[in-house]
Amino acid sequence: MVGARSAAMGFNRLVDREFDALNPRTRGWELPQGRVKISEAIVLIVISSLIFLYAAYQINVICFVLAPLALAIVFFYSLTKRFTWASHLFLGLALSLAPMGAWLAVSGLPIDLDELKTPLFLGLAVLFWLAGFDVIYSLQDFDFDRQQGLHSIPVHFGIAGALRLSGLFHFGTVLFLAMVGLSAQLGIVYWIGFIAVSAVLYWEHRIVRPDDLSRINRAFFDLNAYVSIGYLLTTVADLILNSGIGTGR
Repeated sequence: MVGARSAAMGFNRLVDREFDALNPRTRGWELPQGRVKISEAIVLIVISSLIFLYAAYQINVICFVLAPLALAIVFFYSLTKRFTWASHLFLGLALSLAPMGAWLAVSGLPIDLDELKTPLFLGLAVLFWLAGFDVIYSLQDFDFDRQQGLHSIPVHFGIAGALRLSGLFHFGTVLFLAMVGLSAQLGIVYWIGFIAVSAVLYWEHRIVRPDDLSRINRAFFDLNAYVSIGYLLTTVADLILNSGIGTGR
């Protein structure tokens, strides 16, 4: 995770450095300011990529074989804003590889296609969750992206249309999280967490409106942290209770 994330973030900063230098929101970052050299960023990307590939090699064959494809996808996302408004969905795709990769790390070969339903549903939930809140975050760069000819859902559909699509994406997240619970036959604690996550996502869309974008950072950083941590804790708690660990069986 650390290797892939560091490589992807480094590549993103590297290829976007010229745009970042022009954007008032990002011009103070390390690469545009010259506090980090281009050569240093390249070294970080290479070392992080090698760490990721080595870690995948240590896990099992299927993870190692798919690792270069995973890197290609997370790198490709950084280029998508140059030609498609669907860049947010590509970012969601890049992050959706995490639950799929984690499942393959545990299961290994041979792959049971029937068992892939649960991680696939979880991956799709992550895809639409991330795409939804990335659309909200990108509203900050609406004017800049339009001036520079960069593509995004807000630029293509307008601010109000972007918020509607973001809400639709998060509705998809809720549906796929429900499919995770049903396919894995999870218990009451999971569904309590599911309801809480759904409520937080609903609230996220209540506090960011076309006529009031002042709480974008709260929606992006705070509420999505509650979603991820809350979902993790309630799912783990449900698995522990269902396995009997928590009851001493």
